[in-house]
Amino acid sequence: MNSNPGILGLKIGMTQVIGDDGEVTPVTVIDTRAVVVGKRTKEKNGYDALILGYGERKVTRTSKPLAGQFKSAGTAPKSVLREFRCDAEVVAKFELGQVLPAEEVLAVGQFVDVRGVSRGRGFSGVMRRLDRYQHDARSCSSR
Repeated sequence: MNSNPGILGLKIGMTQVIGDDGEVTPVTVIDTRAVVVGKRTKEKNGYDALILGYGERKVTRTSKPLAGQFKSAGTAPKSVLREFRCDAEVVAKFELGQVLPAEEVLAVGQFVDVRGVSRGRGFSGVMRRLDRYQHDARSCSSR
């Protein structure tokens, strides 16, 4: 069983960190303001898990059952909801509506598994790449 819950976030960008010895390390900056929206317990659901939400969603675009879940958690509707299974002690540690701090979930030097969603490009394929190269050629020729 997983001893730590996961976190939800949004990639802000890339930067670099320079160590004391001058070594440059590339790092990814992630905004992690996930909120605990719900809990699953072994007594009620048969397993232990935290339901985390991230992002903002319009109230008018939220279904009534989901709106009730957000209202009971005391938070605004979230656009992304994910359930993370973890130990009962971890589930008991967090309250509904609490922002999940990354410092409590991750440790320095810990390896993480990351999943992301890329932007779909559809059938643009070669034409998109060709357009990018033509744009670069036009910007170079105008100098």
